[in-house]
Amino acid sequence: MATITVAPSDDTFPRPPLSARLNTPQVWGVVLLAPYILVFAAFVLYPVCYGLWLARHPASYVALYHDPIFARAAVNTLIFLLIGINIKMVIALLLSGFFIQTRSWIKWLSVLFILPWAVPSIPTILSVRFMLNPEWGMINQLIFKFTAEDGPNWLNDPAIALTMAIGMHIWKSLPFWTLILISGRLAIAQDLYEAADVDGASPWQKFRFITWPSMQVLYLTCTLLSMIWTLGDFNSVYLLTGGGPADLTHVLSTLGIRYLRLDQLDLSMAAIVCALPLVLPLVYFMMKRLSR
Repeated sequence: MATITVAPSDDTFPRPPLSARLNTPQVWGVVLLAPYILVFAAFVLYPVCYGLWLARHPASYVALYHDPIFARAAVNTLIFLLIGINIKMVIALLLSGFFIQTRSWIKWLSVLFILPWAVPSIPTILSVRFMLNPEWGMINQLIFKFTAEDGPNWLNDPAIALTMAIGMHIWKSLPFWTLILISGRLAIAQDLYEAADVDGASPWQKFRFITWPSMQVLYLTCTLLSMIWTLGDFNSVYLLTGGGPADLTHVLSTLGIRYLRLDQLDLSMAAIVCALPLVLPLVYFMMKRLSR
């Protein structure tokens, strides 16, 4: 005679109370993570999605294409990235070799060197702008005192004004990248340099065969990351030149502010979106290099 086994139903086992089911690590993890998700959605995800929605109209990009200021801003942005950033990183690489020396006066000098990066941007950049004033600025006053001639109108020439903005950016951010490269130099084993001294290697040979191969990945990563951050940095240009003269020193980040002040929100968002073809390749190459 065949027997049939009947599996016990779920009703035969009492379910734990609701308080016990809620008091689990998974539930508490979701509860503690929820505020961060809400903050990210409200202050990051929503503004980005709203900006992309405002820049969805093709007419906005057509208007940008016919605006000569946009073309000039795109060229200025490329100058910032290709010239200004590379000059800054080369100087940072050279200064990192200078500041790793153990002399006491170099240590005190390094403290002063960090100040431009540590001090807030608004007062420092505005103070430089006041010093460059052609009438009562300190620089032109010194030029007149020593040469008896009037100094140039520094911020009235587009080329000089853009050069000053690049110099301002280098001066402000140079200490940070120098510190990063100093940490890279200090991570190199000193045994390699001692062996090079025994072999009679020159300082250039030490840099070529020891320092640069050890810091190459760090240097390139810092350069890419600096380019990404510079695309979103408008302080150096906006506070120093205001985009002038005649809106000829704008970069893409400050151009969006210009359109926003003109109550052209769609063009402002479109100008920022146009920076994505520059940002995304840099992010891709940086992440690809870091993954190695």
